[in-house]
Amino acid sequence: MDYLERARRVISIEIEEVRKVAARLDQNFVRAVDLIRAAIAKKGKVVSLGVGKSGYIAEKIAATLTSTGTTAIVLNSLNALHGDLGVVSDGDVILAFSNSGETEELKNLLPALLRFDISLIAITGGPSSSLAQASAAVLDVTISQEACPLNLAPTSSTTAMLVIGDALAMVLLEASGFSAEDFAKFHPGGQLGRTLLLKAKDIMRSREQIAVVSPTTTVMDAIRQMTTRRCGSAIVEETSGALVGIFTHGDFVRHFPQSPNIGMQALAELMTPNPVTIFSEKLAAEALHVLQMHRIDDLVVVDHDNHPIGLIDAQDLTRLKIL
Repeated sequence: MDYLERARRVISIEIEEVRKVAARLDQNFVRAVDLIRAAIAKKGKVVSLGVGKSGYIAEKIAATLTSTGTTAIVLNSLNALHGDLGVVSDGDVILAFSNSGETEELKNLLPALLRFDISLIAITGGPSSSLAQASAAVLDVTISQEACPLNLAPTSSTTAMLVIGDALAMVLLEASGFSAEDFAKFHPGGQLGRTLLLKAKDIMRSREQIAVVSPTTTVMDAIRQMTTRRCGSAIVEETSGALVGIFTHGDFVRHFPQSPNIGMQALAELMTPNPVTIFSEKLAAEALHVLQMHRIDDLVVVDHDNHPIGLIDAQDLTRLKIL
């Protein structure tokens, strides 16, 4: 058996089924987004549910919605009729995942759900099913083939549900103006939280920790200060405090072969003018992006007047667990 060929076959089948789902998107999707936005605006929530493998997809989508600004919870379909319906309130939106739309547990639950003043959205491969007929919006995830070689195990069908659920979450995120700062509030832990919550001013080396020199400073003096402060660059500023350039170890190495007496030269002749900068209030994530985009190791942090107040050294990002 060629394992790689079989794996690629599974992936190819699922990709093709997702393409078909994307092509079928229609006004039902728009309707679903509007229903959820209206519910959230009135302090309602999304209640996500499903049975079996569909239930796992429902849990994932509820988690994605909640983490991106759309309040969502999971209703256990098997326990719903035994007290768990207490999580449902008038004004909520029910997001129901079911491949067939005829799952017995779901059909038994529908009458109880519809006693509430709720909006029902079906994500189903059965657009004419009992679930679909009871719904205000039907997102059709019909597939022609599971990726399972027996065409039995839920594979393409659950992927289709997952993709549609993610599409809903991301469209809602954009429609609500949810920002990186908002995202950070909900993800304070781990590397992601550190990257999103920290700002440039939180990860920079302060002026007291870096070499700040003038354009007339000699290379020798600049190197001494850089060595004393253990940094790979010197910020060059005018007496007025205006940033004019940066001088790095890289600049020294590049100029040394052509300038035997480089140590006595003024930085104004050898520095990199108008260096890349970042505002102190920008997120650490943006600082990381700027460093990577410009392929630099040192990023000057400036204030509102574009005066240098610190330096972000790429080497510090690993220590701070930003990378």
